[in-house]
Amino acid sequence: MTMPDPMAEIRASFFVECDELLEAMQDGLQAMEDGTDDAETIHVVFRAVHSIKGGAGAFGLEALVRFSHRYETVLDRVRSGDLGVEAGLLKHFFRAADHLSDLVRASRDEIKVPSGAGEAILAELNAHIGADVTPDEVEPEIEFQPTGLTLDLDVDLPPLNDPPRAPQFKICFTPDAEMFDTGNDVFPILRSVAALGACDIRCDTARVPALSDIVPETSYLSWTILLTSDVDEAEVASVFEFVEGLCKLRIERVAGSDTADAPPPPPLADEDVSRLPEPEADRPKIEQPPQRTAPAATKSVVRVDLDRIERLVNLVGELVINQAMLAQSLQSAGLSPHSNAMNGLEEFQRLTRDIQDSVMMIRAQPVKPLFQRMSRIVREASTAVNKDVRLITDGETTEVDKTVIERLADPLTHMIRNAVDHGLEPTHERLANGKAAQGHVTLSAAHRSGRVIIEVSDDGGGINRPRVLQVAMDKGLIPPDAVLSESEIDNLLFLPGFSTADTVSDLSGRGVGMDVVRTAIQSLGGRISITSTPDLGTTFSISLPLTLAVLDGMVIEVAGETLVLPLNVVAETVTLSASTLDAVQPGLDVVRVRGGLVPLFDLGYLLGYRARKDSYIDGVALLITHDDGSQGALVVDEIQDQRQVVIKGLDDTFYRAPGIAAATILGDGQIALILDPSDIIAQAGDPPHNRSQKTRMEA
Repeated sequence: MTMPDPMAEIRASFFVECDELLEAMQDGLQAMEDGTDDAETIHVVFRAVHSIKGGAGAFGLEALVRFSHRYETVLDRVRSGDLGVEAGLLKHFFRAADHLSDLVRASRDEIKVPSGAGEAILAELNAHIGADVTPDEVEPEIEFQPTGLTLDLDVDLPPLNDPPRAPQFKICFTPDAEMFDTGNDVFPILRSVAALGACDIRCDTARVPALSDIVPETSYLSWTILLTSDVDEAEVASVFEFVEGLCKLRIERVAGSDTADAPPPPPLADEDVSRLPEPEADRPKIEQPPQRTAPAATKSVVRVDLDRIERLVNLVGELVINQAMLAQSLQSAGLSPHSNAMNGLEEFQRLTRDIQDSVMMIRAQPVKPLFQRMSRIVREASTAVNKDVRLITDGETTEVDKTVIERLADPLTHMIRNAVDHGLEPTHERLANGKAAQGHVTLSAAHRSGRVIIEVSDDGGGINRPRVLQVAMDKGLIPPDAVLSESEIDNLLFLPGFSTADTVSDLSGRGVGMDVVRTAIQSLGGRISITSTPDLGTTFSISLPLTLAVLDGMVIEVAGETLVLPLNVVAETVTLSASTLDAVQPGLDVVRVRGGLVPLFDLGYLLGYRARKDSYIDGVALLITHDDGSQGALVVDEIQDQRQVVIKGLDDTFYRAPGIAAATILGDGQIALILDPSDIIAQAGDPPHNRSQKTRMEA
């Protein structure tokens, strides 16, 4: 039996932490771009880069260590106040962050990085501090004698005349030799502690032997730190989080507020470490007033392999199916609704629902990491077309099923590039039209009616509909005499092979784009729509299910076939009568609902199960509400039940018929199709020439 490699698990954990650190770094850089360049924000970015460097050193990732070391050097100059934050520097910081992300992914996937990669970015960064970049930095050998030295953290702060009133911590810190093997160093850690508040830092050199007896791989020094700050102990400990297990560390809260009155530090746990000496009276102190407030208590997090979560989701799906089968069996047995068995079944259903909701919450993730990836797409695309573009995000905390997030990356990339390349006008046109030179692309996410709505909008010139119509005719995508509405012209953008680009570039012109987007969104059980206003911009709206595992459905029967509709799109049920039905024209009926007229659609006829009914009087219709607020009524034969169903996706071996989203297994073991009613109604509402065109394209 092969034993798991413990280092492989630690390595995987490191790259998971890298993802979190890269996210924090992007947040900090974005805050700096928005004008928040306080010391804490800069420190967050610096600490993220420094932590990545420290972990990379432990695994011998030399390219990652070398780049992050030079990157943090420039960040340290900003943190110390020697270098000001300005637009040009931030632009280079973002480029460096993108390259750092590439190095992390390359290291994780064991992809060899070219030796000169990133040197141009480093040259740009070093130009801000007047430093030259050499591919390999070699430190000259120097002769030394170990000497006890005072530590100067180069912090120029006014002295504190009054005794400190904030809480005081005594920190005993002794690095192990392994800490230096991982690329960590003491000085940045002590600087981070000093950034928390007023500090008195002393180094114990009592264990340093004579030069002839020194073992280079051994760590002899230790430090005691008296920190006066209003942060909590967890905040102090976070400074040492990346060297945890690589040092001996003790943090204690000191009673009293005056450094002079504080008791001496307790001895370290390791008996080989001598007790730190008492503070010297004439030792200079490094003090600064507290600058940060204690953060809110953080939630503890447990990392679990995705395979385990997927297995749990599958088991919950089987539990839902078995619960439905049990309910079917008890109902078939004719038991009283008030019997103990039926009461127990209701409790079982509630527990099943609670378990399913909890498991779905485990798999749900915020869209923030996905939105951050789109920031890089905007930067690269705007540079390629020489436009000044800013990405504005909203709703980054909106949670979506992890599977949905993973499969959204490619469609969103197409849409963002399309917005930058086609949606936004060139700078000179924007200025001529009275707009700001900088164009805006907005990416937002929100929950609405049991679905997640993601929108990509721009403040460009809108869709040039006459040109789109002409291009579609020239390419033979529509008949030359076709008369289309504005909405139908906009939807021509989704036809395969359609492109308005005059030349082929890295971003567009090959006729592959929005049709791929629509196909990808439909494969997720979603829909995409367009709204555009001339001179104001265009918005692409994506409507997606919250999860691809379980949904609340309404089980219906049409022409002897059992089908399932998502419950969240059904507004109400309507019983049809002669007084509520009106025939607008042959084949087009409407139903009166609360003073309004709603178009009526025969579901059995639209699905091809039977011919259109002659009369719908005494029939049952389901009032369907679309994402844009419009409504339609679907005629069904019978409503059987309302229950949770497990979504079973249809792979590529099945024909993807319009209006069919997925399938499920009912309680009696029968397979039922899950419908997308909005897609069915949209297909029924298409003009004849459009439906024939779609049929030809799908064939």
